[in-house]
Amino acid sequence: MTYCKVCGEENCRKHGFLIGKTVKIKEFSGSSPPEIFVGRWNYPNVYAGILSPQEHGDTQIMSSVEEWHEKKLPIPDILELRNKLIYGRAQTNIKRLQEQFLGVMQEVAMTHKSIATEFKLKKAIKKNEENDTKVPLISHAAEVEKVRLQENPQIKPKVDYLVNDVEVKSKTALIELEKSGIPSTTMMKILSAGLLGMKKDRKLVPTRWSITAVDDTLGKEKLKRIRTFQELGEIQLFNAEYLGNHYEFLLLPEKFSFEVIEISMKNFQAWHDYETFFPRKKYAEEVVGAYYANRLALAEYLEKIKRQCICIVIREIRPEYYAPLGVGILRQISRDAFSKKPETFATQEEAFNAIQSRLRIPINYFKEKSVLLKNYGKQRRLSQFF
Repeated sequence: MTYCKVCGEENCRKHGFLIGKTVKIKEFSGSSPPEIFVGRWNYPNVYAGILSPQEHGDTQIMSSVEEWHEKKLPIPDILELRNKLIYGRAQTNIKRLQEQFLGVMQEVAMTHKSIATEFKLKKAIKKNEENDTKVPLISHAAEVEKVRLQENPQIKPKVDYLVNDVEVKSKTALIELEKSGIPSTTMMKILSAGLLGMKKDRKLVPTRWSITAVDDTLGKEKLKRIRTFQELGEIQLFNAEYLGNHYEFLLLPEKFSFEVIEISMKNFQAWHDYETFFPRKKYAEEVVGAYYANRLALAEYLEKIKRQCICIVIREIRPEYYAPLGVGILRQISRDAFSKKPETFATQEEAFNAIQSRLRIPINYFKEKSVLLKNYGKQRRLSQFF
């Protein structure tokens, strides 16, 4: 039994031609959203390239998770947009940044608007063999013989400045870019294209790694300040939902700690990672990239209200989420949750009752997985002695 990647129906014939069809095209031109992709397979000799449709104009919606979320696009519409993109790629070593093809790819990564690009391909387009559920679907991959830009890229001054500064570390550059209002999704592309950091350290970074690196770097920087703030004075609860991803963010008055618990309704498989007041040193092996996206959204909120707290993140993955669309979607849902006015409660039990009213899975499944809940309130505080 097979399920359609566009509509989710069993043995669908309507959309069977859309994904994975071989299309014989030797040359084409179109406006990249802009989007690049650097793969992980066979690292350090990876595939890297540019994504572009066969149409010109403003194509940003084809790769903008911000627009998908803002317009509340359903999964079939997103997959249809993704299916229009052709991944013109070449295999290269991560350190070989002077190649002509990579130079064009880097210009695409730096621009913030759709840019007209012309491709000459070696072979017919075929379905991409590297399928990574942590990044949006890439349907058609083709070896590039030659690529050139048909117009000059529009690059923001701060991006241009930091790309040309080869004596500043990538961490510092990312922080400076954020201060200048550069979106995190743009930073991920620039980092992935090997355009940030000290000259000797610059190299291509697989897209999946660059996404986590940016979320982690920005989140950690904010948490340095957050750990010095006053503790939250009440129990707060935030929630948001999109495309079958239901999130609940429970904030408890205490020193900073963070925990993510995800459970899939499909098979009740669970994923769990957490950190205490002391910064996390190991990668979140179970929740992976979503952990850092959720934590960044929380850090943005806590920095805004100048408070610290325990945060327990509950993610219920519903059957409606049948085609993973990347970590960016989860970051936007998390940010959406914290853009709303919080619900406040006098007790944990009241908060859990509110959470249960929106969940389909019994709340106890999540509570049993939580490490932070087991320890919450057990450690005596200095104020209790006076």
